[in-house]
Amino acid sequence: MLVAPISILLADDDFDDCDLFKDALSELSIATSIMIVNDGEQLMRLLSEISGNLPDVLFLDLNFPRKAGFDCLAAIKRDEQLKSLFVVIFSTYVDEHLAEELYQHGAHYYICKPAEFSTLKKLIFKVLRIIERGNLERPAIEDFILRQ
Repeated sequence: MLVAPISILLADDDFDDCDLFKDALSELSIATSIMIVNDGEQLMRLLSEISGNLPDVLFLDLNFPRKAGFDCLAAIKRDEQLKSLFVVIFSTYVDEHLAEELYQHGAHYYICKPAEFSTLKKLIFKVLRIIERGNLERPAIEDFILRQ
């Protein structure tokens, strides 16, 4: 039986972070496909074009040019076609107050971009295993921030 790859949309304007993310994916034992956008307007345009065939997960950076990640999350969760999208915030820092606000706005998980490549792989793997298992429900707020 063939299993379709997990489709990933990475929204990040840092090209080095995008390359690290792709490198981490290539070392995991889960079949994936990836699309990358580099700003919030590009993200929202792409999502509107593919709304009938959404990716399995969106890894969303918060600090974007042209349209901030927080604004993108709010727009996604207000849109009937997009609101079911599994969104993982993928940012350079964790602010507990901001994390709670993002949770309230419908994000599924929050990952602080780790300094260690091995940690990045573990965190991405955790998310992909959640999706693979079909456990798409949002966790309790205390489990919202994924750690190693």
